[in-house]
Amino acid sequence: MKIVAIPCLSDNYAYLVICEASRRAAVVDPSEAAPVIAAARQEGVELVAIWNTHHHIDHTGGNQELASVVRGLEVLAHESDRGRVPAQTHFLAEGDSVSVGLASAQIIHNPGHTSGAISFHMADPGAVFTGDTLFGGGCGRLFEGTPADMHASLAKLAALPDETRVYCGHEYTEKNLAFAAEAEKDNPAIGERRARVAELRKRGQPSVPFTMAEERATNPFMRAGSAERLGELRAWKDKF
Repeated sequence: MKIVAIPCLSDNYAYLVICEASRRAAVVDPSEAAPVIAAARQEGVELVAIWNTHHHIDHTGGNQELASVVRGLEVLAHESDRGRVPAQTHFLAEGDSVSVGLASAQIIHNPGHTSGAISFHMADPGAVFTGDTLFGGGCGRLFEGTPADMHASLAKLAALPDETRVYCGHEYTEKNLAFAAEAEKDNPAIGERRARVAELRKRGQPSVPFTMAEERATNPFMRAGSAERLGELRAWKDKF
């Protein structure tokens, strides 16, 4: 399996999930169609599915155009997003499995940012697509959920193995780690990660993927001991 990050809009990422045996691919969160079509052509793969992590337009904006040009394209999102995800054909729930070629993913329901937010976890090779639930060093705003929802959702993700590579929806890591350094002034791991990420960005490289172990060591939202503390952090971050 191969994963290809596709920069979209100003700071979004879509991802091609490629089964190299079948040369079939799914795309995660195509905010735009053109960059996805170009990436699929460059990789020489057949696009067969869209995997949407939630309904927001900066993650689904390319759905309709892709569905109009790719015959039989499957569009997968949470069952509660029926009517909110353009061209949706499949309605997913916690624990469902989806596949592209020989590659498969399990659905983790992550309410908090939106009520229908989901992550696509691929145990082999150890990757998870988290949309706007889990970012590098941060989490999404609570538009349709509560601090308790997000606390429970992050706990599900935190239970994944250390080496799990996280592919999130935006390039927010530098800003998130700046906040993390304020929230946890005595955490040296945050400063070390900030330096690594700054060097990556200086070279024009993305900060994704990162590992679940890094998140548990440096993400104040994942490290919040309670929903109440997460809510305090989120309110602070919203004004940061």
